[in-house]
Amino acid sequence: MIRVATDQDLAAVLALYQELRPQDPLLTESQAKQTWQQMCADPHCHVVVAEVEGQLAASCELTLNIGLTNGARPFGMIEHVITASAFRRRGLSQQVLGFAIELAWQLNCYKVMLLSGEQLHGAHRLYESVGMQSGIERGFVIKPPLSQT
Repeated sequence: MIRVATDQDLAAVLALYQELRPQDPLLTESQAKQTWQQMCADPHCHVVVAEVEGQLAASCELTLNIGLTNGARPFGMIEHVITASAFRRRGLSQQVLGFAIELAWQLNCYKVMLLSGEQLHGAHRLYESVGMQSGIERGFVIKPPLSQT
């Protein structure tokens, strides 16, 4: 089942993110709950999950960015695409991405963007399989100096 995550999905989403980003600092229970409640209450944030046999197996996050261009239509950003290792090779990432993209169109987005690591060729094939294209626009990223992280 592909759906938007709910308040009850926090622990399972955190487990997926731990697999995606094991180097991230662990959040306190309070931090995690407070942030998750904000995310679930934000109409511009949608965490899409794939549930298999009662377990969250895959996820991605769609956020909408509002603005005054393109007829005041938002654009979507997809981040944090992950399928748990035990559930890979079943098309679940493709399904959550497809769901998120369709949701973006329903929410009147004029485009959906996703940044990916330059060397993640397998992931790039996944993104292309749901209709995303490279070479249309060019992404640039800046991160804070190490002393500020």
